[in-house]
Amino acid sequence: MKEAFQFQSRMKNRSGIKRKSTANIKAMAVCFSLIFFFQYNAMAQTSNPGTGSGVEDNNKLWYLEPASDWMEALPIGNGKIGAMVFGGVEQEKLQLNEESVWAGPPIPENRVGAYKSIEKARELIFQGDYAEANKLVQDDVMGPRIAPRSYQPLGDLILDFKLQGIPSNYRRELDINNAIAKTSFEVEGVNYTREYFSSAIDDAIVVVLTADKRNSISLELKMQRDADFEVANVGKNRLKMWGQASQKGKHLGVKYETQMMAVPKGGDIKSGNGTISISNANSVVLFISAATDYNAAAPFSPLTHNLNTVCATKLKKAAKRSLNKLKEDHIADYQNYFNRVALDLGGLKESARPTNERLEAVVNGADDPALMALYFQYGRYLLISSSRPGSLPANLQGIWNNHLAAPWNSDYHTNINMQMNYWPAEVTNLSECHEPFFDFIESLVPTGQKTAKEVYNSDGFVVHHATDVWHWTSPIGKVQYGMWPMGGAWCTRHFMEHYNFNGDTAFLKDHAYPIMKESAKFLLDWLTKDPRSGKLVSGPSTSPENKFYTPKDPEVFANLDMGNAMDQEIIWENFTNVLEAAEILKIEDEFVERVKEALANLSLPKIGSDGRLMEWSQEFEEVDKGHRHLSHLYGLYPGNQFTENKTPYYIDAINRSIEYRLSNGGGHTGWSRAWIINFYARLGNSEKAYENIKALLAKSTAKNLFDYHPPFQIDGNFGGTAGIAETLMQSHETDESGVTIIRLLPALPSEWPTGSVSGLKARGGFEVDVVWRNGALESVSVMSKEDKTCKLQIGEVTMSIEVSAGSKQTITEFK
Repeated sequence: MKEAFQFQSRMKNRSGIKRKSTANIKAMAVCFSLIFFFQYNAMAQTSNPGTGSGVEDNNKLWYLEPASDWMEALPIGNGKIGAMVFGGVEQEKLQLNEESVWAGPPIPENRVGAYKSIEKARELIFQGDYAEANKLVQDDVMGPRIAPRSYQPLGDLILDFKLQGIPSNYRRELDINNAIAKTSFEVEGVNYTREYFSSAIDDAIVVVLTADKRNSISLELKMQRDADFEVANVGKNRLKMWGQASQKGKHLGVKYETQMMAVPKGGDIKSGNGTISISNANSVVLFISAATDYNAAAPFSPLTHNLNTVCATKLKKAAKRSLNKLKEDHIADYQNYFNRVALDLGGLKESARPTNERLEAVVNGADDPALMALYFQYGRYLLISSSRPGSLPANLQGIWNNHLAAPWNSDYHTNINMQMNYWPAEVTNLSECHEPFFDFIESLVPTGQKTAKEVYNSDGFVVHHATDVWHWTSPIGKVQYGMWPMGGAWCTRHFMEHYNFNGDTAFLKDHAYPIMKESAKFLLDWLTKDPRSGKLVSGPSTSPENKFYTPKDPEVFANLDMGNAMDQEIIWENFTNVLEAAEILKIEDEFVERVKEALANLSLPKIGSDGRLMEWSQEFEEVDKGHRHLSHLYGLYPGNQFTENKTPYYIDAINRSIEYRLSNGGGHTGWSRAWIINFYARLGNSEKAYENIKALLAKSTAKNLFDYHPPFQIDGNFGGTAGIAETLMQSHETDESGVTIIRLLPALPSEWPTGSVSGLKARGGFEVDVVWRNGALESVSVMSKEDKTCKLQIGEVTMSIEVSAGSKQTITEFK
């Protein structure tokens, strides 16, 4: 009987719960409106006392004109609901998103019994008939590509202002110290300020419109969407928009609703015909809520909450609280995450220039270390804003998407992109932001088990190159993309990484080991003996999205091979992690012995005659010599199979492989460039790491610092943040006793001669602060929650230190 997969689920209801309704907000007396304005703005100036100079002042994206398109707008988010803020003067637009607004099923069907054709394909590959194997798998194994359905926008909130005169002193900004966007300008002697934030505490977006002269704010509000929506007024001061997501009226998905409440101080308010008009107000506060019937725990069983009640309850609860308290709580909640890490790379004087001008200067060859530090922190801001405990994981665009049919459906691509979103989570001290990833991957296990059994006649669970909120795991579409059953195994490494950084044995026992074991069960059944070497190999599968010319017909290309480097590296890592976890948990059983035996007989990647690490089992000629994926280098990063200490013979081969790809046009997508940064950081090549950080900014970054694939994909932002961290500190190795080795400034660029970083996390449960001056380490401070030993490596110097629980040990002499 098949062993049941066990884990303690942390899945939460995404749609909200019923709360006691509150009384409607009564209009405040006009005499209090100016008091409100001055108190609120005074609080805005003092809420983050560090702002005004130095690093904190650099943590702003700011511009001297409104956004002209979506890729210039500024993102806000609380993990579940977000907005892109355009900063228009006469018309402002907030493009709204809610994480679970998806068009829907049908989902792809498994090709039941496909394992029979897989066995034939293996024989063909071992005989050298690659093209025939490709065709067989395409015809008999791959399911049809699913009908288009996408993550979709929630809609737009439009604010049409009645302003007389030409604006001056315009500025818009996103302050990532406090997660607040702001637009300010002057018209006819009146100073207008508009602030925007998405509060996780109140699960609402808040917009605050103020002016320094009474009766100066007049506007009309409306809500709209490109398709599938209705709008209605609710009472005097609320709008609601609702509908059901679809793809051109087909493929029905979630039912959604969003509501907006307007609370003016002074002036008049009128509503009707789906609009709200406010005239001559002293100030206006807008509250926006959203909900859907998506059920993350059981996607095909929609939640039965009344969406109208859910949205209204959130609005009334938020509006009942004082605005100062709303803002204070939002900032405190956000800074609980953000303030854990500070980074200073120098060059702070450049923060006096608008962000778009700084970026353009880098495009033209300038160096701007402070912009790189801002980019690093912006990646952390985006992760906090798109992935919070209880939310869905960040998708291809985080939570920010303006397309009804988004590129690649804005889904979860598990052959690099989803995993890259979470590369910075642990090292930049955002472990809680990793939780939605774990929840989601655990939720794929039942469908992954079904696919493993029906397609491969195998135990365990499997995930292929992509999935979405409907939890499908089948191989679909073209062989080039879809015949790659390593997505689930790759994702399980994140569970072990979370344990390695935090030392949470309960998490290891209840979450990491069970899902790694479930993946290993599939891999044990999937592996087969290569008759050419006698070793265990994976296949038939791709090296993600790449292709090669077949030896029998050099003009014909194929995708499938047996024993591709990336497959073997992922399997090596999964088995290694399973055995390490079993040892920690003191598990000794037949399954563990099977893993040990398979690992000992696993085929390892080869080095070709030209000195490069071979991507496939044979020295095939690549069709695309500058391919965007560098899958065969997985064992260097994010893995740790290849290191200078353990496998020096692989390091030169890896360097040659990277250089070959780049010389042939590789790194042309943002996420690919970000991966290259991490490779060079691991290799200790500071010059090349910096060169690629600069290229990421110059070639793949929009004015709002979003990453271009192109088009927009958020993985490049997250990969770039991880890469910058990797240049400053690494902790992926241990000594022979299992003691963590913390490498300090392993790939520090010469362009960052003096600087500091605090709060980075190292494996083994350590937190590290580093200060350097003139390219040399000046001091390092290490903290741990437990009494622990670690080794610090600075260049050729290695020293062992004992860290007492809860205390910070600072070292200034290295010998």
